[in-house]
Amino acid sequence: MLILDAHLDLAMNAVEWNRDLSQPLEHLRAREAHRRDKPDRGHGTVSFEAMRRAGIGLCVATQIARVEHDAYSPVAGWASQAQAWAMTRAQRAWYDAMEEAGEIRILRNLQDLDHHVALWSAPAASSPDRRPIGCILSLEGADSLVTLDHLERSHADGLRAIGPAHYGPGVYAQGTSTTGGFNPRGRELLAAMRRLGMILDVTHLSDECLVEALDLFDGPIWASHHLCRALVPHQRQLPDEHLRLLAQRDAVIGLALDAWMVVPGWVRGQSTPESTGASLRHVADHADHIAQVTGSARHVGIGTDLDGAFGYEQTPSEVQSIADIVQLGDILLARGWSRPDVEGVFSGNFLRVLRGAWA
Repeated sequence: MLILDAHLDLAMNAVEWNRDLSQPLEHLRAREAHRRDKPDRGHGTVSFEAMRRAGIGLCVATQIARVEHDAYSPVAGWASQAQAWAMTRAQRAWYDAMEEAGEIRILRNLQDLDHHVALWSAPAASSPDRRPIGCILSLEGADSLVTLDHLERSHADGLRAIGPAHYGPGVYAQGTSTTGGFNPRGRELLAAMRRLGMILDVTHLSDECLVEALDLFDGPIWASHHLCRALVPHQRQLPDEHLRLLAQRDAVIGLALDAWMVVPGWVRGQSTPESTGASLRHVADHADHIAQVTGSARHVGIGTDLDGAFGYEQTPSEVQSIADIVQLGDILLARGWSRPDVEGVFSGNFLRVLRGAWA
């Protein structure tokens, strides 16, 4: 079945991690097996070939560059908004290069979306599959938007969704592991996004910002890559009350595959999928929980965040490649989920939000 992955840091991997995603995973891993500058070196799970093999014909593809607000911040960032903007422009240029090469197609409107879904709903015309992967461009953390004019320029260039914050304090909003609501610039950002018809991604927002966003922003909303705080306690996760609030807005929550979010007690740099038993069954537990709390499977989607600064050293044990996420469908079916509900999880639910936003 067609799969839509609502969160992949493709350009970050290409531009900052120096990975040629047009190459097979085996090539990517071998090329960097000797490197130790990042913990996921040699453990990558994402390539265009692996995505096509799984039927991931659509994804929300990010640009990301946060500003480092404190020299002692545990999360790395850029020293200025201008530098962050320059990095997101480099990432955007890579998406252009991949579109010119026929690897991807940037989707900007409903006509693009419907045409692309039709393309991927038909059997592949060749083996191996050479169809371009549809990309909806999203900005993870809005720090790189120096002014609202930069937002206008980005939207004209194809940007269609924004998550206002990432980790720590942000220029516009408070992010993961912080508290507090939107500042005046953040409120202006939300108003401008609404005027442009953009999608608000509430992922990484502080608890206060998330609740405030639902009051300030009456446009389309999703949570691209999240799991449940009731199962794995951490502010990065969504508590039940937020799940209910998002369901009231008909939002969709993308299931993330970062193992520290999947199982409780994960210790970064020490835990492994084997030592914790982290598996896709635990991801299915989060899907079950969302459906039970919201009363419907229509609010569950896929937002893997694979290769989001981690590789298969920090994924559910079955996931050695992004192609392995198809196994989640079998697990849900075995638990009694209907096939239409599973198809909704894999693409239909996020497509509903996209079509509503772009109608």
